[in-house]
Amino acid sequence: MTNLNTVVTWVDVRERLPRIGIPVAAAITGRYPADSATASDAALGEEFWLVRPMYFTTRHESADGTEHRDCFVDSDGVVRLPHGLGSDETVTHWAELPTLPGKMTHIVLGEDVQPALQNTWGARPLN
Repeated sequence: MTNLNTVVTWVDVRERLPRIGIPVAAAITGRYPADSATASDAALGEEFWLVRPMYFTTRHESADGTEHRDCFVDSDGVVRLPHGLGSDETVTHWAELPTLPGKMTHIVLGEDVQPALQNTWGARPLN
C-alpha cells in the first residue's frame, strides 16, 4: 500500500513567495462579509482564517481589466494579495501541495492516469 502520510511546510509570505504558476495551499485571512456597505459595517463582520487551493503569479489581469501584481489567484479568478499589501482578504502563509500518492509529481494527464491509479491502488480494477 502507498504511504499516504505527508508533511506540509508552511511559508510566511513576509519571508518568501512561491514560484510563479505553481499550485499552493494558501492560508487566507479576512472578515466576513467583506463587501459591507461601510467600513464600520465591515468591522462588525466575523474574522476568518482558512485554506484554499490557489496559484501565485507576478501579473494577473482580472475579468474587469484590473491588473494585479504579485498575487494569488483561485479557481474562480478571485485575486488575493500577500498580507500587508492592502486588500480585504490577504494570504498570510502558503505551502506547496503534496505530490500524488506514489508519485513524485502533482499532475498526471491522459493515458498515463489509469496505469498510475492502478499502480497506486495495487492493480485493483477502477471501474
